[in-house]
Amino acid sequence: MKWLIWIRTYRTWVLLGAVAIFIKLVSLFPGFVETYYTRGFYIIVSKTQRFLFGWIPFSIGDILYAVLILFLIFAVVRGIRRLFRRRKQAIKWGAGFRKVCFAILLLYVVFYAAWGLNYSRQGIAVQFGLPDKKVTVQDLDTLVQLLHNRMNHDVTLLRVQDRDSLADQRYLFKQAEEAYRLTRKVYPFLDSRPVSVKGSLFGRLMNYTGVQGYYNPFSGEAQVNMTIPDFLLPSVVTHEIGHQAGYGMESEANFLSFLTSRQHPSIHFQYATDFVMYVYARRMLYMADSARVKQYDSTLHPQVLRDMAAYRAFYEKYQGKVEALTSWVYANYLKINNQPAGSYAYDEVVIWLVGWYKKYGKHAI
Repeated sequence: MKWLIWIRTYRTWVLLGAVAIFIKLVSLFPGFVETYYTRGFYIIVSKTQRFLFGWIPFSIGDILYAVLILFLIFAVVRGIRRLFRRRKQAIKWGAGFRKVCFAILLLYVVFYAAWGLNYSRQGIAVQFGLPDKKVTVQDLDTLVQLLHNRMNHDVTLLRVQDRDSLADQRYLFKQAEEAYRLTRKVYPFLDSRPVSVKGSLFGRLMNYTGVQGYYNPFSGEAQVNMTIPDFLLPSVVTHEIGHQAGYGMESEANFLSFLTSRQHPSIHFQYATDFVMYVYARRMLYMADSARVKQYDSTLHPQVLRDMAAYRAFYEKYQGKVEALTSWVYANYLKINNQPAGSYAYDEVVIWLVGWYKKYGKHAI
């Protein structure tokens, strides 16, 4: 009967462990995840989160993370102080280790139950009928050329001074929500309602980590770093709403940014996505044919070149050891969650873009 006593004593552990094992088993079946989690359980959870926190004008998610970080710092400092105070006494290492393991187990269960299982869904490949095969150099060259031509055309239609309106959070988020509303008319499954997007409280600090935005699975909010160059903001907002809609893969969120911006009449939204997609496609092509990329760059519109220079200058300004560390941590986080390319998982949007123009024609880009 000792095992019954053990279960009663550690029933919370047993329950959490059972749920964690169940989550892991479910993640092995993308079809099940797609049908019963993403289109079922996750919808209920996400809508409840946004009902509870979406109406609050500031970021609850940022506050949650700030409190967690402060708590961890406090715990570490307290632990070090106790270590020195009790250096002549027996230290209860086992109790401390169990607390850490329990916290990790609880975090795992809450994260994957609230959102993380979306990393294991069928997603874009099945819903849009796009191939997920590797692209050829010729495919990349065609895509870069299409995006190059679109950018050069888009930039002649926009007024640079109008970009100031993109810094208005209410306007920007409303326009991004409209982009998804228009896209839902064609693809009803892209439902992120109610949308909850907020400017991060720690935008300038986020610059040192290289983060443009993030989705908080514990509050259901999409967070946007509003301090980045204005012309990038439409792409970041539509990307984060893509996560909110249940797309975990970074390449898929990027594709939704492309797709929804195409549906939006705003030239600023279209240009932002063209610019970002060009950067990803250009980087992939550069590894195979750098001369070809330099040729494309040399024929970009002067305003596009100025934006490219501003883009590089902004991120070079904040590069350092903090950014390198966070990039390494996040790259490994992506690898753990079905994205073996790590930080280059964002670039893999080119797979979907190539599949898109092959299926619907080059004019679809």
